Amino acid sequence: MTACIVGWAHSRFGKLEGETLESLIVGVARDALAHAGIGPDDVDEIVLGHFNAGFSAQDFTASLVLQADDRLRFKPATRVENACATGSAAVRQGIRSIDARASRIVLVVGAEQMTTTPGPEIGRNLLRASYLPEDGDIPAGFAGVFGKIADAYFQRYGDQSDALAAIAAKNHKNGVDNPYAQMRKDLGYDFCRQESEKNPFVAGPLKRTDCSLVSDGAAAIVLADTSTALSMKRAVAFRANEHVQDFLPMSKRDILLFEGCEQGWTRALKSAGVTLDDLSFVETHDCFTIAELIEYEAMGLAKRGEGAKVVLEGQTAKDGRLPVNPSGGLKAKGHPIGATGVSMHALTAMQLTGDAGGIQVPNAKLGGIFNMGGAAVANYVSILERIK
Repeated sequence: MTACIVGWAHSRFGKLEGETLESLIVGVARDALAHAGIGPDDVDEIVLGHFNAGFSAQDFTASLVLQADDRLRFKPATRVENACATGSAAVRQGIRSIDARASRIVLVVGAEQMTTTPGPEIGRNLLRASYLPEDGDIPAGFAGVFGKIADAYFQRYGDQSDALAAIAAKNHKNGVDNPYAQMRKDLGYDFCRQESEKNPFVAGPLKRTDCSLVSDGAAAIVLADTSTALSMKRAVAFRANEHVQDFLPMSKRDILLFEGCEQGWTRALKSAGVTLDDLSFVETHDCFTIAELIEYEAMGLAKRGEGAKVVLEGQTAKDGRLPVNPSGGLKAKGHPIGATGVSMHALTAMQLTGDAGGIQVPNAKLGGIFNMGGAAVANYVSILERIK
């Protein structure tokens, strides 16, 4: 890989009063350029990750990035989308532009404003990331899709309620120290484990604490080719960046295997020339706790059906064998769709440069990222390492 992250910016995630989609995009674009120590004139290309699907009345949003500075006018700007992996799709497009030597510096922005949309519409918008002929009428929207996955997993491997609660509790505990997180509250295992008025069942065996949050937010990174990056303040290199796309209908695959995730990790680790044990931490896509559980198995951290073991033994805790979601993940940090993948890359770069504050993993050398769209349909894996 020739691309490095040389600067970044991250808004707070949550219900952001007084912000618009445009203001979120403009804010992180300006801050990322300043953090990289460059000006708009240095940017060769702009990529915006923005899912939308009904969240914004304003569509055709790529040029909103140009509002950050008039000197960005006439720069190539493209919006990309790949469901909940939209942010990582934008990152990958930036990397490929640099790999092709079409660009030296690329500004990548991810953004979404979701909380201004009425609740029922949010559910309909998100459900569009499933295969509508099969799942379009499923109760509880996209949570219903993952509720169905959780039901199938429970039927095959037994009740996993303890493990799901442990994942939720771990990620909420981690999120307390993340200044960008939407929910900075340690809910505790018992609260996450028990059904209650404040934690009701949402879909199948999934309770409210098993589901990621509806969020506003934005993040941005500046990418540069390696030779340029080494002349700048910092350089976090991509040891690997892989994209694996799977069938959209769940009926065409064994949904409990997350085979696209498995393929992505296998290819990325091989490309990087490392093993899972070489990684210092992983930021993974916990849109629902059952997703993180299956991802343990797909990435090779646990055997099939044994994902519960690694979380219940504390292997994925911040001080465990392989910390997973030290940021709090989507579960605590929030999940503004278009921003999530860019956020994962920005936070991983912070970890590797020792700039992660309270969520810092000690002596972090290699960071892994898994971001997915739909039910393991769009699968993106990155492995990052600081080289300056």
